[in-house]
Amino acid sequence: MPFHHTHFPTFTSFYHSFREWYGSLRFVGKFAVNFVVTGAIVLLLYWIFLSAPPDFPRGAYVRVPQGASLQYMAETFEDRAVVRNGFLFKLAVRALGDHRKIPAGEYYFPQGEGLVQVAIRLVSGDFNTTPVRITVPEGATNREITALLAEQLPEFDIREFIAATKDKEGYLFPDTYFFMPGESTEGILSVFNNGLQTHLQKIESKIEASGKTLHEVLTMASILEKEAAKLEDRKLISGVLWHRIDIGMLLQVDAVFPYYLGRNTFEVTIDDLKEDHPYNTYVNKGLPPGPIGNPSLDAILAAVEPTPNNYVYFLSDLDGNFHFANTYEQHLANKARYLD
Repeated sequence: MPFHHTHFPTFTSFYHSFREWYGSLRFVGKFAVNFVVTGAIVLLLYWIFLSAPPDFPRGAYVRVPQGASLQYMAETFEDRAVVRNGFLFKLAVRALGDHRKIPAGEYYFPQGEGLVQVAIRLVSGDFNTTPVRITVPEGATNREITALLAEQLPEFDIREFIAATKDKEGYLFPDTYFFMPGESTEGILSVFNNGLQTHLQKIESKIEASGKTLHEVLTMASILEKEAAKLEDRKLISGVLWHRIDIGMLLQVDAVFPYYLGRNTFEVTIDDLKEDHPYNTYVNKGLPPGPIGNPSLDAILAAVEPTPNNYVYFLSDLDGNFHFANTYEQHLANKARYLD
């Protein structure tokens, strides 16, 4: 039987194998180190430029005006700390879509978002907002409406709204409206104006036939809104008050006092009745300078369609029923009968 020699690896072959293994290990090590370093750099750059800023305005609304330029948006979002870098933000927006077609409006940010995510939301018009349903009571004053909006509408600018509605008492039609959170004062007033015009169109011919200006109609309507709740009573009172104006009598309505004094009729003093104030209808003849609240459509209708009568006095008893009189003596008799 022939003898076979067993071949053992020589030192030289072992050395070469070791070098190959060691070289591979070094390559893998360098790759791993480079991978880790590159990953760390990418993460660092992302954190520096693309991640949400640490002072991100969580729960804030950021407005993009109609026709705003991309430069304006970038500056605004950087100033508000929504993005870290305005220049990169512009690049991201341009890369993701048409920056000239970004929908205007209020963008809500409940939590921190990265720069790319913010850019995606703008390009896609993702406002992340829900309209707020607000019901304005009939007869509410501008001051009361301001408080209502401030309570229910996020990002509402109270001072701006007060300044803008200084001469609009009576023109904020009471109704149920839907406003976007962060809506501008201009946008809010546009909604109110549309509401008023929509309802006035229903009785436009009657307003013209009354021979009164819209301001006079709204002023009278605002008084009727406070004086009575039922349309038929309002129409009768409207007839009385227009008749008083026609014959040169003072209106002497108590509804004006809460408006300019801030006190109800039970707190009005004798001195108050004598005060020479433009809204004091116990001193000045005719209508007050303007509405004392924002009247409903019923009150406006009563102002332009009064029930014809020759009454010059009226009062409301403890049950809310109205009693009318042609003479002061009859009025005193009604007071003694229904109020004393």
